[in-house]
Amino acid sequence: MFTVEDFLRAIEVNGYAIEPNAVPLDAIDRLRSAVEPLLAELTRVQGGVRDVLARVPAVREWAASSGARRWAEAILGPDCVAVNALLFDKADGRNWKVPYHQDVTVRFRRRIDLPGFGPWWEKAGVPHVWPPAAVVERVVALRVHLDDCGPENGPLRVLPGSHRTGVLSDEAIDAWKSRVPEVACHARAGDVLVMRPLLLHASSAAALPDRRRVIHVEYAALDLPGGLEWYEAVKADRQPG
Repeated sequence: MFTVEDFLRAIEVNGYAIEPNAVPLDAIDRLRSAVEPLLAELTRVQGGVRDVLARVPAVREWAASSGARRWAEAILGPDCVAVNALLFDKADGRNWKVPYHQDVTVRFRRRIDLPGFGPWWEKAGVPHVWPPAAVVERVVALRVHLDDCGPENGPLRVLPGSHRTGVLSDEAIDAWKSRVPEVACHARAGDVLVMRPLLLHASSAAALPDRRRVIHVEYAALDLPGGLEWYEAVKADRQPG
């Protein structure tokens, strides 16, 4: 396991860190069961389900727990909130690849036109926007692995350090790809990958499609400019026990 200092150094320098055996297997079993009904929504071309925080109480409870929040709080502070969760599954019949990109979109409760925020659009009635890099830099994602993910399962691939240069153009992404060796993030069930959204990441189609279920939870600092509010804001569960 990481010390806090080693963890923060890895996030600062590389943009990601993998914590092995972070979630007990009994908790992984509960999460698998909780998200199973959502998997029927996945198709060959749609490998992810959105709004998992709102739709799955077990995921919401896990995101609010001290066990989940300890990584986010180490980076963002104790007042951070969970703002989004997605479910991914690569399996036989729904296998896909994703090119190198950064996660630069966020969701707010309502549109407020501020300098540096835009373009805006709505998806399923929810305002989405490209915010300034400074906002995205106050976000961190936790990817909870519900299954083992080896080289044949289409693991996440990253370009270490690419999170430190802001939002990148297509040309800059190509330059990073040409000069920085990629790292494949293999994981076991119960491992958690913590990453910065601006870290360049991609994934290949699985060579041997089996199951590669991942719950992707995003945390953000609560402070926002100009009256903006996160569309969802799940706070810490501070109850004893």
